[in-house]
Amino acid sequence: MTNQDYCIGVDFGTDSVRSIIVNAHNGDEVASSSFIYPRWNDGLYCNASQNQFRQHPLDYIEGIVHTIKECLRQGGTFVATNIRAISIATTGSTPIAVNDKGIPLALLPEFESDADAMFILWKDHTAVKEASEINAHANKHNPDYTLYSGGIYSSEWFWSKLLHILRKNELVRNAAYTWVEHCDWMPFLLTGGKKATEIKRSVCAAGHKGLWAEEHGGFPPDHFFSTLDPLLTGYSATLGKEVYTSDKAAGRLNGEWAERLGLSTDVLVGIGAIDAHMGAVGGQIEPYYLSKVIGTSTCDMLVAPKKDINETVVKGICGQVDGSIIPGMIGMEAGQSAFGDAYAWFRNLLSWPLQHLVSGSAGIDAANSKIIPENVSQQLLAELEKYAAALEFNDQSELSVDWFNGRRTPDANQLLKGAITGINLGSNAPSIYRSIVEATCFGSKSISNRFKAEGIAIKGLIGVGGIAKKSPFVMQTLANVMNMPIRVHQSEQTCALGAVMFAATVAGIYSNVNEAMNAIGKGFDKTYHPDDRLAHLYDLRYEKYERLGKYLETTI
Repeated sequence: MTNQDYCIGVDFGTDSVRSIIVNAHNGDEVASSSFIYPRWNDGLYCNASQNQFRQHPLDYIEGIVHTIKECLRQGGTFVATNIRAISIATTGSTPIAVNDKGIPLALLPEFESDADAMFILWKDHTAVKEASEINAHANKHNPDYTLYSGGIYSSEWFWSKLLHILRKNELVRNAAYTWVEHCDWMPFLLTGGKKATEIKRSVCAAGHKGLWAEEHGGFPPDHFFSTLDPLLTGYSATLGKEVYTSDKAAGRLNGEWAERLGLSTDVLVGIGAIDAHMGAVGGQIEPYYLSKVIGTSTCDMLVAPKKDINETVVKGICGQVDGSIIPGMIGMEAGQSAFGDAYAWFRNLLSWPLQHLVSGSAGIDAANSKIIPENVSQQLLAELEKYAAALEFNDQSELSVDWFNGRRTPDANQLLKGAITGINLGSNAPSIYRSIVEATCFGSKSISNRFKAEGIAIKGLIGVGGIAKKSPFVMQTLANVMNMPIRVHQSEQTCALGAVMFAATVAGIYSNVNEAMNAIGKGFDKTYHPDDRLAHLYDLRYEKYERLGKYLETTI
């Protein structure tokens, strides 16, 4: 190894994929590229009214080819010849049905337009019924296989989605050999896997989304699933017995993919992981610091030494798994199903009349009818934030609950709905927007409170992701509501940067992820401090938020 070793980090997000090339010794980013998924952008295979969100594997394939080739073009020949490893982060749980060769069914001609043969995106909530049945079945079973998944299995996760599609689509059911998470399929693809049995499953996805637990001997046995529904018979065995941490290699680029990307077959490909987990590493997570990856939703990550956790099992979160974030430590995940999505919903609500009036007006150039409202729509949030930040409010002001896409944690329930209350004729767009922002921050506080109630200390907050970087109003509100300082990481691509850190470890440049994190990480560029004058007011409003939430949960 020399001081000119480079690694590629790839981050498959909800709307696009981003790749970066970083000098693995000093953390300097030498190239970056992003690619918006074209089929997803066109709304294909999705039905928001039914909470159906699917993505075609071609969006991912085209995206990784475009972004890596563009990064290599930016970096030049020298950089390209010194790439040592690639690691990949993806959204999750985002599984797909594959045949015995490991080929996603959507890539076969007979399934190319079948939404049930696509990747089922993390925020797809079509499997609520199945999740409820899994929970009821697990609660009657000894041992309870949901114990290390927070005690409540979610419709956002692997087995719920698998069972839903098996019941719904006979063609997919008959063609599927097994199911695989997006973060596990990409390394399998790049290393030229030919059999589904060769897929290397990550402990990250398996533990947090797939009911895998070392304490229970791995995945639940077949009889657990077959007694839930005979359609699940045999699937547990197709997942294999071994799982891997992301500091391990899945293999090397095979010849086809090396040629396609313009790289060498010597390039190692790391075991994948869920984006927020790698994002926490990219954001330089520390023990007992809640690392909040803030975007369309949030994932709240926490690591702690195994000796500290001992027998503690936190209820109502998205699981706790040895090695899922940093190998050798217990990784815990919580989060909110809607954060930035709640703001985007309100923006779209306000911009709808303008979009339709302009596009429907006589004499307006059709080519410009989309450009004008889109530009105005993009400015709406900035204007709302400016005026909302200047508003005075009290304990009687507008109050919202943030369950616009159900509740992820604490205590998953995707059937719950959001609410906006306290509206009068003096309410306006900024005051309602302020209450929605406040509600998302109250949702964060409820997560922090659950950790504390279960005996897990929260020493501080780390903010990463788009909203953490771009919205001072949201971050200041979050600091105020949590009554804790929150440090914002310098990197705008923490998930991709975390992937680079894992890639550098896979390549042997560092002996462990902590070393890579310390060497490559760029630190923090801003800290938001709470306003002590607002602490009592936010305490009062949080109490009202909790009461309103309980009313919604038990009455509506």
